[in-house]
Amino acid sequence: MTGFTLGDTEVVDTFAEAFPMRFTRLVITAATGAWALEAARSMTGFATSVIGCKCEAAIETALAAEHTPDGRPGVAVLLFAMDREGVGKRILERVGQSVMTCPTTACFDGLAGAERTVPLGRNLRYFGDGFQASKVIAGQRFWRIPVMAGEFLVCESIGVGRGVGGGNLVIGAGDEDAALAAAQASAEAMRGEGIALPFPGGIVRSGSKVGALTSKSMPASTNHQMAPTLRVQVGDTLVPDGVAAMFEIVIDGVSENAVRQAMRRGLHAAAAAGATHVTAANFGGKLGEFHFPLTELREAP
Repeated sequence: MTGFTLGDTEVVDTFAEAFPMRFTRLVITAATGAWALEAARSMTGFATSVIGCKCEAAIETALAAEHTPDGRPGVAVLLFAMDREGVGKRILERVGQSVMTCPTTACFDGLAGAERTVPLGRNLRYFGDGFQASKVIAGQRFWRIPVMAGEFLVCESIGVGRGVGGGNLVIGAGDEDAALAAAQASAEAMRGEGIALPFPGGIVRSGSKVGALTSKSMPASTNHQMAPTLRVQVGDTLVPDGVAAMFEIVIDGVSENAVRQAMRRGLHAAAAAGATHVTAANFGGKLGEFHFPLTELREAP
């Protein structure tokens, strides 16, 4: 495929294909930023892909005390699922198991005013076994659930918005160290408000394709077209000569524009960090309603 160059980086003329998803934003606060981060890390664990994890979640940003509802340090977390019901189930499980259990934490709705909501404290309150109490503050109901160290304060419900999941870049270089360094720089540039990078460190080593060549039961399998070790074994390889390693970055965002701008930042950061090849994964435009052509990202952010 033809494309364009950014310095010494060849960018393929292709597009990333993404899907509509529902998402919520949760603000976790604690007595210290460290405890808020511990809760957020635990809550977003095993949430890399809806294929195997039923949701995709990541830390959005750290919040200073002056920017949280209770004046304590906090962390904003984004969680994505395929529908509103899925968001509700996953957020209830993860807050109950990973946030309420964490010392000193409280939970607040990060999408106040959203058109749709799902219950959170309304259902978690039953853990209080009849000893829980509610309080309305500024028109919003909160639940105080007694625990072994004080009370866990949690909002009754949280907003659900319409987002985009599956934007991506695939970054390659002449050796694994160089490709990984470029991918790390790209992921770091993409992080920020409205963006979730759900994979470990934001980076995917095992990019996948829909289905499998050898099994009808597999929903996804290795993307053999982008596996450098298979370049001489498959006739439809997309790995150019000189590229020995490729890493994918999957981007979920609160809007189409948020994903596009994150991809723009990531593309230019990868090129500046030494990537020799950048492309994107898609399904021929047949599955996802959002398309992000790399040629539209040529202009620097």
